[in-house]
Amino acid sequence: MLQKMMKIQVIGPQEDLHNVMDLLYRKGTVQIEDATAEGTVGGVMLRRMSVDEADSISAALGKIGVILLTLPKISLEKKEVAAAFEKFRAMEHAELISRTNSVISELDPVTRNLASSKSEIELALANLTRYEKIIDKIRPLESTLPILEGFEVTVLLIQKEFKDLLEVIRSNLTDITRKQFELISADVDESTLAAVTIFNKKYSEQVHSFLFTQNVNEIRLPPEYLGKPFSEVYTLIEQKKSDATQEMTRINTELVKISTERSVELTALKQILEDRNEELGVFSRLGQTDYTFVLIGWIPKKFFKNTQNELRDNFGGRVLVNEIPITPEEMANAPTFYDNPRIVKPFEYLMKVVSPAKSTEFDPSPLMAIFLPIFFGLMVGDIAYGLIIIGIALLIKWKMAGVDWAQHLGNIVIMGALWAIFFGFIFGEFFGNLGQEMGWLEPVTFMGITWDRVEAIVPFLLLAITIGIFHVFLGLGIGVLNAYSEISCHRHVAKAKKHICEKVGMMIAITGLIIAICAAAVVIPASLIVLGIIMIVLALPLLIYGGGFFGTFEIISTMGNILSYARIMAIGMASVILALVANTLGGMAEVAIVGFVIAALLHAMNIVLAIFSPFLHSLRLHLVEFDSKFYAGGGKLYSPFKKEDSGNS
Repeated sequence: MLQKMMKIQVIGPQEDLHNVMDLLYRKGTVQIEDATAEGTVGGVMLRRMSVDEADSISAALGKIGVILLTLPKISLEKKEVAAAFEKFRAMEHAELISRTNSVISELDPVTRNLASSKSEIELALANLTRYEKIIDKIRPLESTLPILEGFEVTVLLIQKEFKDLLEVIRSNLTDITRKQFELISADVDESTLAAVTIFNKKYSEQVHSFLFTQNVNEIRLPPEYLGKPFSEVYTLIEQKKSDATQEMTRINTELVKISTERSVELTALKQILEDRNEELGVFSRLGQTDYTFVLIGWIPKKFFKNTQNELRDNFGGRVLVNEIPITPEEMANAPTFYDNPRIVKPFEYLMKVVSPAKSTEFDPSPLMAIFLPIFFGLMVGDIAYGLIIIGIALLIKWKMAGVDWAQHLGNIVIMGALWAIFFGFIFGEFFGNLGQEMGWLEPVTFMGITWDRVEAIVPFLLLAITIGIFHVFLGLGIGVLNAYSEISCHRHVAKAKKHICEKVGMMIAITGLIIAICAAAVVIPASLIVLGIIMIVLALPLLIYGGGFFGTFEIISTMGNILSYARIMAIGMASVILALVANTLGGMAEVAIVGFVIAALLHAMNIVLAIFSPFLHSLRLHLVEFDSKFYAGGGKLYSPFKKEDSGNS
């Protein structure tokens, strides 16, 4: 069902604005509208609220987030974070911002410097490790190199597949340095050659430019390593790595200490700032005077008293909550809030997907929760099929645990499958006639009819048509109630009266037509045909007044809607006949295993059809044949201002 909506006005002093918005955000019961559209309050012109601190809160939130990212993650007690959050939430807004800025001023420079130092050390360690590996490879070549003043040493690493480059390099260095160089090479490993060249420093720029064009890996050691023996360089690198590792350990220890001491506070601050940042997003909808703020919104009637009481308890008489009288037109455009029991929620989901109800309409979800599973069960009507369909639905719900639509559709199918098991007992079906052949069950005899679907085709058809008559008449009756509620609200009175006349006339005309047909078929006394004709004649003025001359043609359309329920019988018959074919063909096979496979494949196909076809046709009977008699849709769903995990309370 749909909850009645109320329009409310919240008025309070500017200094309480943030705390009021924080309370409403946690309550999650008010859909906030544009207060400035109301124009004035108490004769005072409202201005649109502007929030200057939006940028500062966003910046503070970003800095807190960066600090938390810098610190190593540690396990936090949820109770401690919640307690810190409540402490911050109880602060005045100015006090909270002051506390946030104080924390940022204290921790941001420290964590930034530590993070910067850590990054530099990580880069230095990576380079030192690289140098260490290279020096270790070329140390064996050191004994073959001459020691000369004013000369530069360069190390080249060349893949063995490109070893011909050595001759190219040698030739060009001869020209560049006028033979003032040495070039020695040796294998480093299976795939790499190391070449060490010594040349006069005055040719340094030309040599390096040339080597760059040859696409070789040139290792240029830092200045502090130049002119030293490779063994000494290797020792220096080891020492620097050790020093860097110790410094890294110190920095990590410091970061862990800060994280242990301050993560609870930082996490709680981040949460409260995220809430405040979200709240600022709706401030432009608020109105203000020089000293007060004004909030306008919609709230379900069931939440009004609780929200009003909590605002009063927290702010005393400083914040007022008033109900605003609304016109019928405003109520028709109010947001739609579904408030159904858990068992109806899957069908409510279907109606939301198709088209949400308007707030003043009748919600068809509860009736769909009753009839759609019954229609599904009547069409499937097999114990074994019902059990297997339940298993498939449960498997899908398990595999798609986080997908809302899969959960809702799975629940609908399970409810329909339960009815399929019930009607399976009535029809005596377990994999078609297998249950009867095995002597496990028999069709139930009721009202003098044995409800074997293969034999009781006509009774089953009459049952489907009777269900159609009841269902369509129920829809017309709800349409009358909807129109009457329009009149009660003094909204579209003339149009509503026409709707009542049209729908009442339709029920009288259809009843008369059914009586006339039954009397002509001698199902009831033939004399009643006159009564049927009289009822049709009496209904015509009502139909013409309500729907115009063409309204009379709606009789044919409505009869078509009723006859459409024959699909309950037709689809059910198709299902049971396919099951009989599966059993018959399986039993005809000379090899038992072959017969079993044939029967299993046909039953599997039938089960797949039994999941989709009955569901879609049952849904059509509701949306087309039933809902069209009273339901318009096109409503706007209730969208309260709230935290995602807040419950309406």
